[in-house]
This record gives sequence, C-alpha cells and structure tokens, in this order.
Amino acid sequence: MSDLSSPPPADQLAAVTLDSDEIPKAEFSDRVPIQSIIRREDGGSGLAGKKARVGGWVKTGRKADKDAFAFLELNDGSCAGNLQVIVEASLADLGQLVLTGTSVVIDGHLKLPPAGTKQKIELRADKVLHVGPVDPAKYPLPKGRLTLEFLRDFVHLRPRTNAISAVARIRNALAYATHTFFNKHGFLYVHTPIVTTSDCEGAGEMFQVTTLFSEAERLEKELIQNPAPTEADIEAAKLVVQEKGEVVSQLKAAKANKKEISASVDELKKAKENVSKLEERSKLQPGIPRKDGKVDYTKDFFARQAFLTVSGQLQVESYVCALSSVYTFGPTFRAENSHTSRHLAEFWMVEPEIAFADLEDDMKCAEAYVKFLCQWLLDNCLEDMQFMADKIDKGCIDRLKLVASTPFVRLSYTEAVEILEESVKNGKKFENEVKWGIDLASEHERYLTEVKYQKPVIVYNYPKGIKAFYMRLNDDSKTVAAMDVLVPKVGELIGGSQREERYDVIQERLKEMDLPVEPYEWYLDLRRYGTVKHAGFGLGFERMILFATGMENIRDVIPFPRYPGRADL
Repeated sequence: MSDLSSPPPADQLAAVTLDSDEIPKAEFSDRVPIQSIIRREDGGSGLAGKKARVGGWVKTGRKADKDAFAFLELNDGSCAGNLQVIVEASLADLGQLVLTGTSVVIDGHLKLPPAGTKQKIELRADKVLHVGPVDPAKYPLPKGRLTLEFLRDFVHLRPRTNAISAVARIRNALAYATHTFFNKHGFLYVHTPIVTTSDCEGAGEMFQVTTLFSEAERLEKELIQNPAPTEADIEAAKLVVQEKGEVVSQLKAAKANKKEISASVDELKKAKENVSKLEERSKLQPGIPRKDGKVDYTKDFFARQAFLTVSGQLQVESYVCALSSVYTFGPTFRAENSHTSRHLAEFWMVEPEIAFADLEDDMKCAEAYVKFLCQWLLDNCLEDMQFMADKIDKGCIDRLKLVASTPFVRLSYTEAVEILEESVKNGKKFENEVKWGIDLASEHERYLTEVKYQKPVIVYNYPKGIKAFYMRLNDDSKTVAAMDVLVPKVGELIGGSQREERYDVIQERLKEMDLPVEPYEWYLDLRRYGTVKHAGFGLGFERMILFATGMENIRDVIPFPRYPGRADL
C-alpha cells in the first residue's frame, strides 16, 4: 500500500520502469499526458492492452463493490476530459484516493470499458506510485459547482476547476496564435518597458513607481536607532581635526622622520573624513525629500517620476521607424478606480505597428488578426470551446464562426452616430445620450454589432477631442484617423489609428491637449529625423478572451486578477 504521509522521492519514481509496450511519455515528464490517450480520434480505444503511467488530480471518485475498488476521474490539465482509473483496495487507501483534489501517479493497463459506457478507454491500476493527500475538512474546492466569484478568493487553487482550466488553455492558444499570426506576416516581436516616464493615453491614470516611501521608512528607522549628530558632535569632531593638524605641524617643525609624519597625516585625513560624514549625516531629515515645496524626484530611484506603462505603443514606434513591422505583447496598467466587469488594474495588450501604412492598412490588419484568432480556436481548441458552449455561453462557437468567416462592416463615426440617433427616434432608449462628439459607450457599440448589423463593425474617423494626441489629424481638422473594432458581446475589442507623422502638427496637438513637451521630446525626434507614415492598434487580450469564451467578468479570464482592493499572491 502506498505511504500517504509523504510522497516517494523523484528518483524512486524514475526507478520504476514500464514494459516496452507502454505509450510514449511526455518529453520532460515520466508520465503519459491524459490528452495523448483520450484525445485520439478513437477516444483511446486503440490503445487497449497497453501500459501507461499517468499522473493528475482526482476530479471525482467513488468506491464500489463494497469498497473492493474505486473509480477515479483523473485530470492532469492537458485537456478538458478526464481519464477513468480503476484502483483495487489492495493497492492503496481508497478512502483517501476518492477525495476531490487528491493527486496520484499510477501505473496501469488500458482496458476497454463495458459496452454502453461513455468512456472509450479506462486505466486499470497495477501500482499506485504516489498520493498527494487532501484533508476534505480544509480543502476549499469541494466536489460540486462553485461560483466564479467564490473562486476569486482562491486564485492559487482555481486553475483546478473545469472553467478556469479551460480558460487557461484558451488563453494559451490565443497567445500562441498571436505570435503565429504576426511572425507569419513578417512582424518582429519587441519587448517594450513596463516602467516608463511617458503617459501614452494622456489620462494620468497611472501607477507610480518610486522608492521614496521605502527609503523614507528605512531612514526613519535608522535615525531612531542611530540619531543624526548634533552641532556639538560636529564641533567636537572639528576640534579633533584641529588637534591632529597641530600634531602634524609640530612633527614637521621638529623635522621628525617621514614615517611618523605620514602616520600623523593619515590620522588627520581620517579626522577630516569623519567631520564630512557627520556634516552629511546631520542633514538627513525623515520623510519624503522636498525641494521648493515639491517632492524632489531627483532623489528617487530613477532620478525622475516613473510609472507603470499604460501602453507599449509609444516605445514600439521607435522600432517601427527602423524595422518597418513590429509588435509588442505584454502587461499594461491603469490606476482607474473601476469595479466594473470590464476593467482590470493589470491586463495584457497586443500592439502591432506598421511603417509605410495608413488607416486603411491598419483596419485590414486588425480584421485579419481577429479572424485568425477566431479560426485558430475553432481549429485547435474546440474541446474547450465546446465546454464553454455547454456551461458558459451557448452562442460562443457560433460567434467565432461568424467572425472568422464574415467581412467586417465599416462605417465612419459620423455615420455611426446617425444610425444611433435614428434608433433613438424609433424608440430605442440608451442610458448615455447620443450626439456627435461623444465617446461611444459600450451600449452604443453593442447595439451596432448585436442589433443593427449582427457582426463585427469597424468605426473610423473619430472627433479629435476624444482621441489621443498621436492620432493623425484629418483634412477636416475636426476628426482624426482613428478606428475601433467593435464585436458582439464585448463592444470595443481593438483601438487603433494612423499616427501623426508631421512634426509641426503633433507639436500643436500636444499644446492643444495641455501636455508637457519635455517627456515626449524623444517621441518628437521620430518626427524630426526620417519621419514616415505609420499606423497601429492595440487589442485588449482579456477582452478577446471574454469575446471568445462568453465569460461575463474579466477577472475570470486572467490568471491573477488585480483590481481595486485586490492583488492576491
């Protein structure tokens, strides 16, 4: 019987070898991934008679035949499906094995189950190599349906649930598809900084990066333990310098030997250094350093104000002006005190940038990218998407098929507002007023995609007053060459624009928006030296996952959600 108190060491597992008729193992693990068994076209039935070592966590378990054996539904995260494992009581403590959450490593033979059962293959255990026990009185994820909101209190354990593990695999597939798409089209992946001194959006909702507070706390503790020197301490030290100086003078006057004089000079130097240290230390003041009534950021880690980035776009533009087609894909941050189901404080953005490209090129790239992502999930992640269709959103697969195969509608912002105004005249009620110049609300975007057109819509040429300074001013001087890709279920999925490449125009836009020029001097250099027409966009990665899966809350499609009041782990 397996020792439940402590798992055997790794070398003991490795020492147990299987016969030559075993199924090939995972490349870097001494086991067969469950997906390699049950995801075959025959459901695994063709493997009957072969040996396999599997490892995973028990989803559900039950004893049978008067506790003579147990049925385990085992999952290792490689796919949504479970492998049924049958373990006889002589091999292990069945009472422990059947508990949800228990981990096991088992050697066994694959057998065809009795006719009429839903499984195509099952594993009959020959040996239980490892058991990671669970105390059912303390384990917070018992068998049964748990709400997604409840699971947010256990972000370290929630990947063990069917929904969150499916989202993780879908998220992985979308990330892989992203890199595949852009590499296929000749884009280079550029890592842009997380710590920045530029505000891309100009909204000021940024997290500050600083060591001033920790330094202030450290200094305060240090001054308590070792108080700053007083004026009397400094005067006493200066008196020592005077005395040491007199000794040196006396030795020189007496024509003492060089060794004595050198030793006295060294003591004088040490005394002077001590005075300098005391004077410097006497200037230390607890609290945040200030200059002219303001925080003195020259004393900060980066010697200036720094923030967590809201976008990698500005920085990646420096690479597009040298490498032509680039993209960045990384975490971004917004210090927006929002508690909605569509906002996170930390989220991921995919931001391609294309040189020698205009707004039309930008829209073509955005449409092709979104279609590619949808088709990728249909081709490579259908099992998890079917789970989502069954448990979360019945229409999610049909929505992917629609987007993957349907040309996107394109209309100008002005046309979009006219359509919305017409709908209001016909009795449609919106919470947010519709008029030219507003930033379209989610309800407006979803009306266009879900009611009016029932497909994705690209809205372009927005009023300049509601868009960022870097978007290219159109000839009407009222609108900018911006575009948003709107999709059913989510609303805005992508925001992008042709960038303003004209130096004089972008300089004027900075003034209009009352933004300081100094932090953007490097950005203006891209317009001063070899300026080029270019365009790009940003896709909110979590919003894409929301769109694909039908999940309602963005906090459930990112592994470790950060939002006001919560930053677990």
